[in-house]
Amino acid sequence: MDHANHARLSRDELTDAVLTGATIYGPDDDKIGTVAHVHGMGPDAQAVIDVGGFLGIGSKPVAVPVHDLDFMRDEGGSVHAVTHWTKDQLKDMPEHHH
Repeated sequence: MDHANHARLSRDELTDAVLTGATIYGPDDDKIGTVAHVHGMGPDAQAVIDVGGFLGIGSKPVAVPVHDLDFMRDEGGSVHAVTHWTKDQLKDMPEHHH
């Protein structure tokens, strides 16, 4: 997927309502997880990403700073993000507990 033409989200759009359900792509454009929910708003927010598993079963929630994810909209309006982390790096992070 070529993300170059996708519109980056503004700081005001970095909210739970906008980001929940967004697909996260790793450095090789592999789908590595989805945003389960967001704590806070704007650049200091934390995104909780469900990593691994299948259809939400067996996935591990990890919290990462929103500013470490490059959130954007594709041509169809779907929100997604690109990160430098790999799925294995995210899986090695401590599990996020609600």
